[in-house]
Amino acid sequence: MKWLYILAGIALFFKMLIIPNAISEPLPAIVEWVVQDSGVPNAVSGIIFRNRLYDTVLEVVVFTVAILGCSFLLANEQPAPQIRQFTDQPSTVLARLGATIAALVGIELAIRGHLSPGGGFAAGVAGGTAIGLVAITSSSDEMALLYKRWQAATWEKISVLIFMLLAAVTLSGFELPHGELGALLSGGMLPLLNILVAIKVALGSWAVILLFIRYRGLL
Repeated sequence: MKWLYILAGIALFFKMLIIPNAISEPLPAIVEWVVQDSGVPNAVSGIIFRNRLYDTVLEVVVFTVAILGCSFLLANEQPAPQIRQFTDQPSTVLARLGATIAALVGIELAIRGHLSPGGGFAAGVAGGTAIGLVAITSSSDEMALLYKRWQAATWEKISVLIFMLLAAVTLSGFELPHGELGALLSGGMLPLLNILVAIKVALGSWAVILLFIRYRGLL
């Protein structure tokens, strides 16, 4: 059986070398069409939030269900008796510095993701990374109180509802003016969808981080 897998891998390798990919239209022309149709230089954002908006809506739903699943599955567990965290000064300074950089990168990706490489999901991951770096050097009780004080769970739900509403409006055929290509205020709904996805992913990551730290600890 092992030799069968090896022969299949060799055959696939030669297939990729010999048989070219069938492309009915040159790639630059396709990218140019996506840019013109979406009104943003970042063709990836144009595809995600316009040509494949149905898929993006379902991705947001899947992420939301995953967060709810974590809350449901860990609800009956006992909190970790001891939560080990980094308390030495060098680790704290480096983590906070990394969190600051990640947060700034996340804001940049959320605001300008339709103009340059990046976007809402990448911005949310950067924001979640910043929160995670702060969480490993802070008290879990303080992080939980901060989560409740800023009503992060409520804002997460609001961002999802607004995203669904704007996605439904876009899919129904209504669009905002595209504006000037390459300008910050361009692309119609795309910048708003980018920001909403970034908020959703960052706040959802915060909730999951708090849950796993509370019930499983850091190690």
